[in-house]
Parts: sequence; C-alpha cells; structure tokens
Amino acid sequence: MSQRLEYQSASPEAFKAMLHLEQQIHHLGLEESLLELVKSRASQINGCAWCLEMHTKDARAQGETEQRLYLLAAWRDAHCYTPRERAALAWTEEVTKLASAQDVSDATFAEARRHFSEKELVDLTLAIIAINGWNRFNVAFKTTVKDYQSPHTPKA
Repeated sequence: MSQRLEYQSASPEAFKAMLHLEQQIHHLGLEESLLELVKSRASQINGCAWCLEMHTKDARAQGETEQRLYLLAAWRDAHCYTPRERAALAWTEEVTKLASAQDVSDATFAEARRHFSEKELVDLTLAIIAINGWNRFNVAFKTTVKDYQSPHTPKA
C-alpha cells in the first residue's frame, strides 16, 4: 500500500484545526486511559492501522496493560473493563457505526448516562467524533504506518 498524499502538508490549516480539536479534548477532564481505549476501539472498527499503532502505544506508555489492549475487540466478553469503560466502549461503537445503524440505541444511551454526566457524555462524543475524523483522513489517504514513538514513554 502506498500513501496517496500527505494531508498534513496538503492542507496545513485543516491539519491544524484537527490538532486544535485534539488538544481541547485532552483538557475536558475525561481520563486519558479511557480516551485511549475509545480511540483504539474506534480505530479497530474503522480499520485505521496508523491510529491503532499510535493509541495502543500511547496507552501502554501511560500504564495500560497489553491484556486489555489485546481483548479490546472482544470487550463485551472480557471481564477486565470497568462498567464506565464498558459504557464508553458501547457508546463509541454505536456513534462510530452511526452511518450503518442509523441510530444510537436508547439502551446504550441510558447505560452511558448511568456512568457519565451530561457534560462528560458530550465530551466523550466529541472525542469519538475526533478519532473518527483522524481515522477517515488516514484510511482515505492510506497514511503509511511508521514506527510511532509515544511521547509518553519514559526516558531511559
């Protein structure tokens, strides 16, 4: 697979807007570990290798276990996720698959509301929107997966 174009240099303004959105998400108050799980799960659904490499490495560098990352695609059958994480992952899946599902179920919404305040649910939805945007840039333009180095990795 060869990269179609480098969207970062083709439209620096669009890339800057996406980066600004990403920076804002990290200041909203949601747990970084939860954000990395959500980003990884959406990237699995969307088949975005570039984002999967980035977010799994970032998650590991921030203390996430390999076991939980390995089981993420089958999170419903794994018992290593908290009820809050499970609600976020269900919400992520339904929001990410919205085009094919045409709806986010009332049951998923109700479960998410049990674990997230209104503000947190809006913030989580924004994080899902952002990762889906990054996924679409990288999948559409076949961004080459490189050896991503997490900025969260402790220096030796």
